[in-house]
Amino acid sequence: MPAAADNPRNLLTSLILVFPLFLIYQVGVLFTLPMLNGADFVTTLLIRTFGLTRTGYLGFLGGVLVLFLMTVMALGRRQRFNRSVVVPVLLESVVWALTMGSLIVFVMTKVLGISPRLAGGIEGQGLLARFVMSLGAGVYEETVFRLGLLSSLAFVLEKLVRIARWAALLGALLLSSAVFSAMHHLPPYGDPLAIGPFVFRVLAGIFFGLLFWRRGFAVAVYTHAFYDIFVLVIR
Repeated sequence: MPAAADNPRNLLTSLILVFPLFLIYQVGVLFTLPMLNGADFVTTLLIRTFGLTRTGYLGFLGGVLVLFLMTVMALGRRQRFNRSVVVPVLLESVVWALTMGSLIVFVMTKVLGISPRLAGGIEGQGLLARFVMSLGAGVYEETVFRLGLLSSLAFVLEKLVRIARWAALLGALLLSSAVFSAMHHLPPYGDPLAIGPFVFRVLAGIFFGLLFWRRGFAVAVYTHAFYDIFVLVIR
């Protein structure tokens, strides 16, 4: 992806765009516990493993906010935050979010011949929990599976295994998408394993991966969050 100092997809711009979703989710989980996003290893470690109190957790968030501001100041010396992309990124993400489901259903029914029926997910949860989990999915799942896993696999396959770049990207896209789908079937909140939901999420992972690689991290995060909000909260 482009990384020029004034590019709208540079690290500084992506960080500033995504951080509000991260902060809202991290505060929101205080009202949804014990439910957390499956890829949220940070909060799981702090609360479930270390037993951090609410006061301690808020102190942690304060530290994260300070770290964020320090990072923005450091990056600001080399990169420029492009304010003009904020509204276009949000609008583009809404369009992708509204398009993705129909496109995947078309591929599953017309090309693969698989029923697109999805499992219930977080049925029985209130609107607040659904909204907070939607934001968490956008932030943590795109961070873990696209920014982390997809990028790492592409690097390993291209630089260490030494296969062609297009093959490395394709392999990383498929592998990371399969892992992304499998994660949604893990207990205690995962769906029962079934071919329809699994394939749907593999295709969704491919969709998000292509957005990440071609349109940038922020677009992938907001598209994922908006899609989940449409499906879990609005519908």
